[in-house]
Amino acid sequence: MKIPVARKRIGLLGGTFDPIHVGHLALARAAQQALPLDEVRFLPTGHSWQKQGAATAAEHRLAMTRLAVGDTPGWTVDTREIDRAGATYTVDTLRELREALGPDLALVLLLGSDQLRNLATWHRYRELLQHAHIAATQRGPHRLAEFDPLVEVLVATHGCDALPDAPAGAIVFFRMPPVPVSATVLREALARGERPAELLPAPVLDYIDRHHLYQDGAARG
Repeated sequence: MKIPVARKRIGLLGGTFDPIHVGHLALARAAQQALPLDEVRFLPTGHSWQKQGAATAAEHRLAMTRLAVGDTPGWTVDTREIDRAGATYTVDTLRELREALGPDLALVLLLGSDQLRNLATWHRYRELLQHAHIAATQRGPHRLAEFDPLVEVLVATHGCDALPDAPAGAIVFFRMPPVPVSATVLREALARGERPAELLPAPVLDYIDRHHLYQDGAARG
């Protein structure tokens, strides 16, 4: 009897990536191994409606993301959110990907615990699970517990111990090693002239130096 082949799984890691750092990469590696995933797509945001203030220009954030991803097996960069005009909504990205890739493969939206805790503030958040699974991991001090009541209902309804062999619809948790880093702290350190080489991929740090990013008075937006 022929054993059916499990459907392909694509993990989706979105973020401003301003700049992309070792914490982002650690999350991607942990998800790739734990779930497991055939591919991880990094999706730099264009204009994030939830974040106030100007981000570093999209061309720089995209370039840094491509440098960080490099030739890592199974990792790719998707530019659709940067290419899209107007505000960036995750639900629209998932709908576009589902239409482009078809109904059968599994899409897995990768979130840190801080993002999951705020999920009820996302645009049309209840529709996310129509297009993808959600896989969350603890990041920083934000525990995977004591959620907003609306998120609690979502987890109670869709939570699973393991990612099912289905295209979408489940919420699962996975572990990653603690990586104490935040993009805000990194930008502040870079603005002071520091070079936190342990927190940034070497090609990304070189790019920041070469383009004088995050320095006091450096152009953003």
